[in-house]
Amino acid sequence: MNLISCLQRVAANPVTVEGDDSTPVVFDCGCLEEVCGSCTMVINGKVRQSCTALVDEYAPRDGDEIVLEPMSKFPIVRDLMVDRERLFHNLKRVKAWVPIDGTYDLGAGPIDTPDHQQMRYTMATCMSCGCCLEACPQFNKEEAPADWDDAFLGPHAINQALLFNEHPTGKILQDERMESLLGVGGVNDCGNAQNCVKACPKEIPLTESIARIGRAATFHGLKRFFSGK
Repeated sequence: MNLISCLQRVAANPVTVEGDDSTPVVFDCGCLEEVCGSCTMVINGKVRQSCTALVDEYAPRDGDEIVLEPMSKFPIVRDLMVDRERLFHNLKRVKAWVPIDGTYDLGAGPIDTPDHQQMRYTMATCMSCGCCLEACPQFNKEEAPADWDDAFLGPHAINQALLFNEHPTGKILQDERMESLLGVGGVNDCGNAQNCVKACPKEIPLTESIARIGRAATFHGLKRFFSGK
């Protein structure tokens, strides 16, 4: 049994240890298959997806305790549920999408090689769960939305910027993404702690993505300097 199943049982019959009626614990979940990323929690001091955290893994013996905590880098909505709006806001900062709006026909798109597709697929498995942000010492809690644009983007946004820079159509916005990545809170704010790659449930090579974006940002900055733009 996983921890989400346990929480669902508690929510169905919320009582205290003494048997008194209580309010159900609030938590977030969706797919129960480690795909949606919504059930991220800190379990016994380590951030991970609770839908794949098994009770037997954490409490193999009677009397063992399992401590559940909300992520500390996001505002708490209630109990174990947090507001991850800043995470998605940072994706907007780096324009993590493929531009398709318009009245013109985009056609079939450029031909891509299987090797390049596979490389992008690894980065595309990111589910915006927030594990890497919780583990990152450079990513700090910011309550006020007005402060988000000056704070560190985080490894997930940098990885997604690389994903779309490598996309045959998405690279149209490459220069705009690099401007954001060179600005305040960009890739230069990464302290190279490498906690993110250890915490990622999808085992995305986030440090490689950050290094590649760092090199690309350097070239972009030099090109901008010598071109005078």
